[in-house]
Amino acid sequence: MATKERYSDEELQEFREIINQKLTKAKLEYDELMDSLTNRDGSGVEDTSPTYKALEEGSPVHSKEEIINMAARQTKFIKGLQEALTRIENKTYGICRVTGKLIPKERLRAVPHATTSIEGKLMEQSRR
Repeated sequence: MATKERYSDEELQEFREIINQKLTKAKLEYDELMDSLTNRDGSGVEDTSPTYKALEEGSPVHSKEEIINMAARQTKFIKGLQEALTRIENKTYGICRVTGKLIPKERLRAVPHATTSIEGKLMEQSRR
């Protein structure tokens, strides 16, 4: 019995739908992060407190740093999902970039932007 070299068009369509759902949600979450960062959802008076209190109120600065970090992670996630859609269009989606074997469907359903199988990931880590 020959091993599959790529997923069928029907299987790729299933993954496309999963990715599009995750992409829509990720973009909404990114927009919410940016809204909270720029105070678009508030009255804008949060930053008008006297500057002498700045040292006492380190948490708003810390909170903005966290939001910036979360937005950066979200941007990376969105980019990964968009690249996965490109691989679907090229019919290379689901092929491990390390081993060349198909990534199991269960892994792709959980991490649809994955480019390596668990085996490939372990191989990469052992090389370090």
